Amino acid sequence: MAEPRARRPAQPREEVFATARAAIAEHGLDKLTMAGLGKQLQMSAGHLLYYFGSKDQLLLETLRWSEDQLGERRREALARTDLTVRQRLAAYGDLYLPEGPGDPRWILWVEVWGRSPASAEIRQGQLEIEAPWQADLVALIEEGVAAGDFRVAAGPDAAASGAAGAAAAVQDRARQIRAVLDGFAVPLAIGLPGADRADAIAQVASVTAALLD
Repeated sequence: MAEPRARRPAQPREEVFATARAAIAEHGLDKLTMAGLGKQLQMSAGHLLYYFGSKDQLLLETLRWSEDQLGERRREALARTDLTVRQRLAAYGDLYLPEGPGDPRWILWVEVWGRSPASAEIRQGQLEIEAPWQADLVALIEEGVAAGDFRVAAGPDAAASGAAGAAAAVQDRARQIRAVLDGFAVPLAIGLPGADRADAIAQVASVTAALLD
């Protein structure tokens, strides 16, 4: 009697997500097939669908994994005691922006944003993945305000509501800074002519200084 064929062990989670990220960055989600991805991983398309359910879910989980990796670096940078709060703010921006055209992490974001209007699942996942970036930036601004390094002027309504208004103003500044970062990040990620990382960093620093000084 023939020996039963040994089952191929499941690929490590990191390998699945790393391969998916590279494939999506190279071909886009529309051209990615579960069969093609499974072939790269030596897994069946059915196996991938069993775990992810759909390509949209694969996209979200791959982005979540990618951001978790970067989140560790961001937390380490923001916890450094040898850097001033302004230097840590600059480090935050440096980590936020794409490394250059075709940055796989940012191509995932572009794919997610493009699908958000048609998918409540994508929109909710996007909010959850973005939340740590907002929370870390808010905490950094609050630290800078407490130390006297940053000033966050509240509007008339916020000023009248005391501490709650001040907290709302910090949240607003964090959203504004992230909006500026996003605005420079997308052209850089997709390789628009004239988009330059060094210029983006300088422009973000200029706007951030105006918002916090």
